[in-house]
Amino acid sequence: MHDIRAIRENPAAFDAALARRGDAAMSEELLALDSERRTKIQAAETAQAEQNKASKEVGAAKGRGDEDEFQRLRALVAEKKAEIAAMQSDAKDLDAQLTDKLARIANAPAQDVPEGADENDNVEVNRWGTPAELDFEAKEHFDIPAVSALMDFETAAKISGSRFVLLKGAVARVHRALAQFMIDTHVDQNGLTEVQTPVLVRDEAMYGTDKLPKFGEDSYQTTNGWWLVPTSEVPLTYSVAGDVLEASQLPIRMTAHTLCFRSEAGSAGRDTSGMLRQHQFEKVEMVSITHPNESDAEQKRMLRCAEDLLEQLGVPYRTVILCTGDMGFGARRTFDIEAWLPGQNAYREISSVSTTGDFQARRMNARFRPEEGAKPEFVHSLNGSGLAVGRCLIAVLENGQNADGTVTLPDVLAPYLGGKQTMTLEGNLV
Repeated sequence: MHDIRAIRENPAAFDAALARRGDAAMSEELLALDSERRTKIQAAETAQAEQNKASKEVGAAKGRGDEDEFQRLRALVAEKKAEIAAMQSDAKDLDAQLTDKLARIANAPAQDVPEGADENDNVEVNRWGTPAELDFEAKEHFDIPAVSALMDFETAAKISGSRFVLLKGAVARVHRALAQFMIDTHVDQNGLTEVQTPVLVRDEAMYGTDKLPKFGEDSYQTTNGWWLVPTSEVPLTYSVAGDVLEASQLPIRMTAHTLCFRSEAGSAGRDTSGMLRQHQFEKVEMVSITHPNESDAEQKRMLRCAEDLLEQLGVPYRTVILCTGDMGFGARRTFDIEAWLPGQNAYREISSVSTTGDFQARRMNARFRPEEGAKPEFVHSLNGSGLAVGRCLIAVLENGQNADGTVTLPDVLAPYLGGKQTMTLEGNLV
């Protein structure tokens, strides 16, 4: 969330940041609302002072036996009390309006984020691996002979509808192995703390991590008000809501493997084949809570953690920095990692690593004390996929496919598969 004080101090800079995202200027509207709110507050405070003064004089008038003055002052106290209540109510309503407007405005892009309108204007910053030159026509994951019978979309649709899948046998085991490999790597090599989080969260957690109020339609809500998490970024980040941390506690680095749920609102017709875009999927998430001076370096560290997973799996990828028009609502800067999918002959997103600066921290009042006795400041929060398990499964299967329809699996997964590294045409691991 934006700081209204910063907007007061430099409205031109605020509007310029909005313009970089392609949004209209809003400082004039926000400051007018803010001015009206502050006027109401000041008027209420003035009336309160007048009421207090009149209240003191009531007793004096009574003591003097001045009945007319006594009655006048009593009426004045009652009048001021009603005025104060009305003005405080107005100020509260105006404050709610201002907060709601601020909550719907996207984060300001970092200065190094490239200008652009959409994904076509993203800028490649890194590339690893060379896509294999296959001597056969590559198939998409769901058409690979060793895979097709074990990736059941029809039964899943019978149970739950479209955009769900049943993974069976060897495919289910490889999917599980990938998640275990990611978590173990983050804990044992990257120094993250594993957290088992709830996947049902309250409004406050969704709001604090910028998923509400603007994007409620993108998530699922239960009949009793809980939200199914779109990503474990929500519970991990919100775990420090309302806290005042000591500087020595930072950075806090966490990871979690959870189910994730997204309605995919507005994605009708996109990626309808296969399991690239599902309502329910699994993801290993990374979240860091940092000192503001360290957040840019932390984002680079998190990016390397995600890239390294693909390198260990032998999956070619490219990394792009998202332009202003393609960046997510809460992000200050985002790097996307796109894995090579031979079946689509294209790179597709498998991870996003974003810094939000203090955007989320302001919403959830997460702060730290720079030094003993110092005034608390807002922390910075970062999040990144490390990795999307289903999409990683797709990449591993497609990059490991052979001309005979079998799939060769990465060496690093062998310890999780009982030493087996091949999926046979019969759907077995050998």
